[in-house]
Amino acid sequence: MFADCAKVFIKSGKGGDGHVSFRRELYVPNGGPDGGDGGRGGDVIFEVDPGLNTLTDFRHVRKYVAKDGEEGKKRRCHGADAKDLIIKVPEGTIIKDFESGKVIADMSGENRREIILKGGKGGLGNMHFATSTMQVPKYAQPGQPGAELWVTLELKVIADVGLVGFPNVGKSTLLSRVSNARPQIANYHFTTLNPHLGVVDLDGTDGFVMADIPGLIEGASEGVGLGHAFLRHIERCKVLIHVVDAASVEGRDPVEDIRAINKELEKYDPELLERPQVIAANKVDAIFEDENEESPLARLRAAFEPEGLSVFPISAVTGKGVKELLYAVYELLQTVDRTPTIFEKEFDIRYESDKALPYQVSRADDGAYVVEGPRIEKMLGYTNLDSEKGFAFFQNFLKDTGILDELERAGIQEGDTVRMYSLEFDYFK
Repeated sequence: MFADCAKVFIKSGKGGDGHVSFRRELYVPNGGPDGGDGGRGGDVIFEVDPGLNTLTDFRHVRKYVAKDGEEGKKRRCHGADAKDLIIKVPEGTIIKDFESGKVIADMSGENRREIILKGGKGGLGNMHFATSTMQVPKYAQPGQPGAELWVTLELKVIADVGLVGFPNVGKSTLLSRVSNARPQIANYHFTTLNPHLGVVDLDGTDGFVMADIPGLIEGASEGVGLGHAFLRHIERCKVLIHVVDAASVEGRDPVEDIRAINKELEKYDPELLERPQVIAANKVDAIFEDENEESPLARLRAAFEPEGLSVFPISAVTGKGVKELLYAVYELLQTVDRTPTIFEKEFDIRYESDKALPYQVSRADDGAYVVEGPRIEKMLGYTNLDSEKGFAFFQNFLKDTGILDELERAGIQEGDTVRMYSLEFDYFK
């Protein structure tokens, strides 16, 4: 089963914690701190794999978590960095934030490899905190946490020309005749349930890539039938070929079919109607009467040629008129920019270390000033407040992060109580 959309969870690795240790050697009774730094957590990287053409693998595995960095070690030894997690996707895959729907990256064109989530930095070992006045620091820095995100993967095929039309009008037959593509062909609706790509070679030209898009039904822009599975693959196409049944073999009106398709394109994205279009009036081999004003072919010409859309009578089965259609399409391609459409980045990943306020100040019912925040909780976890030097480090932390200024703005007075998780103390300037 072809898959062109998937929802997956990704998470980068946490940085390893810094280590607390002291040099212990014979004849060196008072060795200094020698705790090493933690290793970097693994990144989550998406990479284009030319051998893939669907997102089927993501139907079976929906959770991708990178490894954590190794903790620091004794003797100033650095913890090992974690290996990056590389996720392979087909070219044309768009990675979006699931909540907002905004584009994080488009794996197309020259963008073959993208770091989506960076791993957390490793924490510093206690050897970094030794000073002339604090020679035995008993604390180290924890590693930064990894980032996590639910993302949507959408595959939008990369083709110059898209064949659009209702089911069973001959799109797959046309593609199989003009290229080396071999889509499944049968005389029933929705034979094509996934897009097929084929390279069209024309004498005297550099050719182009054509896509047979799954058949459309009315309401596709609202997701009816194959819905967006059809429409998302048109977004990169530069020229559209409307394939219609000019013989009305199944009683369809080709004029109304084109109107209906363009209506669905407009609802999905009005810019799609600005793409050059031509009409391939297929199945002329099944027309056994001369063209007259009431014939489907004549009605197609009368309805669309005044609007600038050329009508090409063809037979995908016999090949009649196909070469003329292809050369006309190639000429249209020369009038547009054939650089693959790349969807711009709209979403930036925010890491915990990037957030502006690492704390919040509030007032408890008993009048105490409560200070909370993830950085404070972590700092209390690795700071020895029973030590004079550790408490000095804690005071500097309150000053450097602006917590003391925030308490002043909140109206704190000398002797008031400050509460930080399990720590409680009286405030004095």
